[in-house]
Amino acid sequence: MLRMPLFLPMLRSALAVAVVAGLLAGCARQEERVTQRPGSAAQASVQSAETRICLADLAQTGSTFRLLPDRDFGAGCEQRGVVQLDGVAGDAARIALTNLGPVTCPLADKAIGWARFGVDRAARQILGNGLAQIETFGSYSCRNVAGSSRRSAHSRANAIDVAAFVLTDGRRISVKDDWHEGSSEERRFLRIVHDSACKRFGTVLGPEYNAAHRDHLHLEMSGNAFCR
Repeated sequence: MLRMPLFLPMLRSALAVAVVAGLLAGCARQEERVTQRPGSAAQASVQSAETRICLADLAQTGSTFRLLPDRDFGAGCEQRGVVQLDGVAGDAARIALTNLGPVTCPLADKAIGWARFGVDRAARQILGNGLAQIETFGSYSCRNVAGSSRRSAHSRANAIDVAAFVLTDGRRISVKDDWHEGSSEERRFLRIVHDSACKRFGTVLGPEYNAAHRDHLHLEMSGNAFCR
């Protein structure tokens, strides 16, 4: 699998965008070999100018990612303009992401900024150690919003569920165990990263919203600054 370069020139010239688009197109053709579940379809994405700019922006962050093919699973479930985000460049070290599936490019871009500037720096300031890993419950899932007939943002790979954070000293801070029962510093850290997410994503849901979110933070691109 072709991986994106860890950096591009800071100036986003038309030439830089064209080069990135060419590399990603090649990657997408390789990804066509991924086994599909029955009823799904895969194809190399024809990227819009907006998506090409987004992909170039991702490359400039120093993060590692792969472009994935578009897929239409039917019944309102699809993956379009999605990437597999493998790691985020923190201030001092790379931040790993576990169990994260396909995410839309804009969602990946927001998640990168949040991980580095919202979580890693908060961990250093409050807990005295940087962020080594973000544990997730995944991203894409063909399902409805709980208790409704409306498709979840997860059905379009446009949401991430974050379960825990692992620091460089090995400490693990989980939403389930530490939102209410953690030390004062751990509880403060979790609320600060929650508030930081609210400034970046359209919808953020956590333990204060309902019992279904007692063990994770739901980060979604759609919505209009809905933060609970």
